[in-house]
Amino acid sequence: MRLLFSTLILATTASAVDMTHFEQRIRPLLIANCIDCHGPDKQKGGLRLDSRAGWQTGGDSGPAITPGKLDASHLFRAISYTDRDLKMPPKRKLKDSEIADLKLWIESGAPDPRDEVVSTGGKSKAARADASFWSFQTPKLTTPPDVKNTAWPANDIDRFILAKLEQNSLTPAPEADSHTLLRRLSFDLTGLPPDASHSSQASYEKLVDDFLASPAFAERFTSHWLDITRFAESSGGGRSLPFKDAWRFRDYVLESIRDNAPVNRMIFEQIAGDLMPFENAEQRRRQLTATGFLALGPTNYEEQDKGMLRMDIVDEQLDTMGRAFLGMTIGCARCHDHKFDPISTRDYYALAGILRSTKTLKNYTDNVAHWIDTPLPLDGAAEAAMQQHEKQASALKDQIAALKDDLRDAGSADLRQRKTIAVTDLPGVVVDDSEAQKVGMWKNSTIFGPFIGSGYVSDHNDGKGEKTISFAPKLPKSGRYEVRVAFNAGPGRAERVMANILHADGEELKDFKMATEKLKGLQFASLGTYRFEANGQGFVLITNAGSEGYVTVDAVQFLPVGAVESNTVAAKESPKAAKLKTQLSELEKQLKLLQKDLPTRPEAMSVAEDEAPEDAKVHIRGSIRNLGAPVPRGFIQAAMRPNAPAIPADASGRLQLAQWMTSREHPLTARVMVNRVWHWIFGAGIVRTTDNFGSTGEAPSHPELLDYLAVKFMEDGWNLKRLVKEMVMSRTYRMASLGQIHVKDPDNRLLSRMNRKRLDAECLRDAMLVAAGTLERSFAGPGVSEVKAIDANDQKIQNIEYGYQFLDTRRSVYTAAFRNVRHPLFEVFDFADINQPIAQRTTSTVATQALFLMNSPKVIEQARSAAEVVLKSSDDTAARIGNAFQISLQRPPTAKEQAQVRDFLESSVSGNATAEEVRDLWARFIQTLWATPEFRFLD
Repeated sequence: MRLLFSTLILATTASAVDMTHFEQRIRPLLIANCIDCHGPDKQKGGLRLDSRAGWQTGGDSGPAITPGKLDASHLFRAISYTDRDLKMPPKRKLKDSEIADLKLWIESGAPDPRDEVVSTGGKSKAARADASFWSFQTPKLTTPPDVKNTAWPANDIDRFILAKLEQNSLTPAPEADSHTLLRRLSFDLTGLPPDASHSSQASYEKLVDDFLASPAFAERFTSHWLDITRFAESSGGGRSLPFKDAWRFRDYVLESIRDNAPVNRMIFEQIAGDLMPFENAEQRRRQLTATGFLALGPTNYEEQDKGMLRMDIVDEQLDTMGRAFLGMTIGCARCHDHKFDPISTRDYYALAGILRSTKTLKNYTDNVAHWIDTPLPLDGAAEAAMQQHEKQASALKDQIAALKDDLRDAGSADLRQRKTIAVTDLPGVVVDDSEAQKVGMWKNSTIFGPFIGSGYVSDHNDGKGEKTISFAPKLPKSGRYEVRVAFNAGPGRAERVMANILHADGEELKDFKMATEKLKGLQFASLGTYRFEANGQGFVLITNAGSEGYVTVDAVQFLPVGAVESNTVAAKESPKAAKLKTQLSELEKQLKLLQKDLPTRPEAMSVAEDEAPEDAKVHIRGSIRNLGAPVPRGFIQAAMRPNAPAIPADASGRLQLAQWMTSREHPLTARVMVNRVWHWIFGAGIVRTTDNFGSTGEAPSHPELLDYLAVKFMEDGWNLKRLVKEMVMSRTYRMASLGQIHVKDPDNRLLSRMNRKRLDAECLRDAMLVAAGTLERSFAGPGVSEVKAIDANDQKIQNIEYGYQFLDTRRSVYTAAFRNVRHPLFEVFDFADINQPIAQRTTSTVATQALFLMNSPKVIEQARSAAEVVLKSSDDTAARIGNAFQISLQRPPTAKEQAQVRDFLESSVSGNATAEEVRDLWARFIQTLWATPEFRFLD
């Protein structure tokens, strides 16, 4: 029965994930590329792709898709362009990323929620909720109902639960025994097994208070919060970039829960912390770090279509915010009005305008984009010292930059003394203008010397936008090269010339200046350092488009990184250049010493206000290239209440969004949060679809109780610890989980007994570490020390994630949370996909879990450590067996178990066994305990 139930839950969760992929990727793709020819107005080949029934029925060739089978799916063959006679779309092949999306969808079974069938009379619409739907009504405080068995309730929660049980002629299960209750309470509140200091004979309320006050409570509930905020320490995708400061957001959550910060303040800070007033540096650090919530999403920073990148980031932010805090799938309204809930496309773009007016990336021009690293203020004297240090460092850096410029000019000055300069006089690989590919009428010139080779070219200040010159180097080896343009400088030259650099990691657009106040002749401009492949396709293209003044080009130099600093090298170094080099070396030493004396200023991933906030235009069918009318920035109209905050024209609206979401009148936020906490404590929410309070989600089993808890939660200052205490102090929580399964309530929705729960991956790992005596208890701080400031263009940076060794023994909340590579135990025990908010963990039962507990080197290592703890605890075999049970299952063995284990030990070891063999025997016994359902489940 439990296996069947687990399978059903797994299928349901997987389906939800697949539907998200369909709504965000597949539906927009089909609308943009397929529906015009295979929709209601036109059906080429008899095929329709605007509903599930359409592709199931298929066209002239039969069903377009065979779920789970790529080779048998005509649609995939058509979009792959592998069949000469079957290519769709006919005018262009889909992008590789779009083909990958369709491939994943088909392999996942092609889940498609589009049930409507289009007839000649038009579409028949599924029922759609409106603003009168229950979850869009403001929560109201309900008086707890009267019950017949007045002796049973311990608090108002029990009165709501018991009233419903009595209405259905059901009775609550008896209270769990003290051992079961202690173990349940300890894992639910701290994620750890109880230790010797937590006696089951102690006052139950004192145990609750002790657990709530412990750092372990903050660590446990931080894990829950990180689930719903899709926390990760890398970007995911192909070239996964590590987030060096993501741990600061995790620590923000840890400290907030430890200090019992109001939950509404946490939500407010995560949406608009950077816009809030502050009284001191500590508060400002909190607020800035909190906005990392908006920056931590899975992002393809390599996306070259920057408009698409910008909108994908906004869509992900809206989807996460909606599911995490509002229990709504807002992302479904990007392409069309929400099919089932009262969220229109105008609502979506009203919210999108707020986030499009928020900067999440440094800019939208870099080849590989980068998030915003915000410097954090320090306290008092530390801030003053840091500012002084930064001022000194900045001055030295300015001097160094100036010296480098002088050094480069010194080289040019030496060269300008010559009559002719050969290509071989310069270091690196030099491509002369005579070897470049020219478009348009460039004029060869030798008027102003010296020059490289036989002369240089000029656009003659005409034909603007018609002339380009392209330099393709033949590089001897792959590596990083500084790209430098040689030109003829002087008055009348262009102030701004554009150059396009195609390198191994993408494309970069740079501008440089040719104009000088007086004639200087030969000059060099650095366009930056890039990675090039030997004999690759890299080039530098210079255009006169948009320039005002003469554009001259002489050569392009590719200087290997690590070569001589000066941009040119004469046959003999001039005294001036030698002097400048000495000065440069001395300043660089001073800077290095200064940076060694004080640490760098801490930074946090965050967001910022855009300098020019603006309303978003409706993206028709979700396409960034098919724009409709702009929508004023605002909120979901069905959840609007009087006195909603107005958004100023010169602000993004994030501050007002946070005010609206955390308002006492908001119908969703408090309900959703209370329901999540109920799910974490009881194993299933009052609304079981914890991130879907819409019409396709489940209705609440106890709607009056949900509203009662939501209103009390807000009136109590959004106090998480008091909410948790009220839940665990109830008789409902303290019931046994092994009560009778009633025909009237087979799923236990009415809570006639406590739900039995499987420990999640973190609890399993931490419980093993506790038993082994290897758990490192340090609170907060970074978990991945290898990650420093990164160069997004460096291909090797992803090796940090793919080659990472999970060797730490801190609590699992600190374990590296990479998107592509997870701890092996997390992979096996259903940690879930951290690319999106995790509403609830899947609970599967599969063979790989048992095999992992038997064969994993990490499990064996911890079992051996646990065996050493047991062997050192006593010389008596019976006492050792008792200790093994206690550290693993938190109870003594029964007499039968004691005898069975003794028989196993005595029959498995010889009289001359080594100490290591004895330890390994006990380790195998402990592994057996860890493999039992009793270790993995909470009764």
